[in-house]
Amino acid sequence: MRYRNASEVLPDALLNEIKKYAAGEVLYIPSDSARGKWGAKSGAKVFYEQRNAEIRDKYFRQKASVAVLSNEYGLSEETIRKILYK
Repeated sequence: MRYRNASEVLPDALLNEIKKYAAGEVLYIPSDSARGKWGAKSGAKVFYEQRNAEIRDKYFRQKASVAVLSNEYGLSEETIRKILYK
């Protein structure tokens, strides 16, 4: 997000009206577009869902230990347990 001077963007009448309420303050004006959910655009959400399903499958069906899964996926044993019991 970059900052722009309001006097460069807003018409004088609107700028004077805003000054009545927030003169000298920094305002954030959110965009109209709705934000997507986390990982929707980048594909990260799908990646982690697939990885976590694979971890659960290896633990519950293939009987891999938490230590082996931790080493294989580069995650702590605590993180593996969180994935398994979520």
